[in-house]
Amino acid sequence: MALEHTFSIIKPDATERNLTGKINAIFEEAGLRIVAQKRVHLTKAQAGKFYEVHKERPFYDELCEFMSRSPVVVQVLEGENAIAKNREVMGATNPAEAADGTVRKLFAESIGENSVHGSDSAENAAIEIAYFFAGIEIVG
Repeated sequence: MALEHTFSIIKPDATERNLTGKINAIFEEAGLRIVAQKRVHLTKAQAGKFYEVHKERPFYDELCEFMSRSPVVVQVLEGENAIAKNREVMGATNPAEAADGTVRKLFAESIGENSVHGSDSAENAAIEIAYFFAGIEIVG
């Protein structure tokens, strides 16, 4: 198995409810190590740039508003097959369809306010990590 990095965001709906520690504990219990982390309050423009891939989708403006309403916690997770493992731990985007014990089943309030974001590929993980972190900030 390959040791890799993935990118994660603990979203506003979760930070507003003070769930950062509980969510981090789930990541760590699943074998993911937090090797970089910071709390940031995105502007709508910063959220828009990050989610630019969704610019043509009908939910884009609502997503940018949501992601800029309160602070988020951005982080780099490390582990064997970290991208797939994180996606498994997060659960389905729709919390009603998420498996028991996943972050979204436990904490998400809706499809839109689903508590966490995670990279879906190695390529996107690299892009997303670089958006928020300098290499010197990633400490394993």
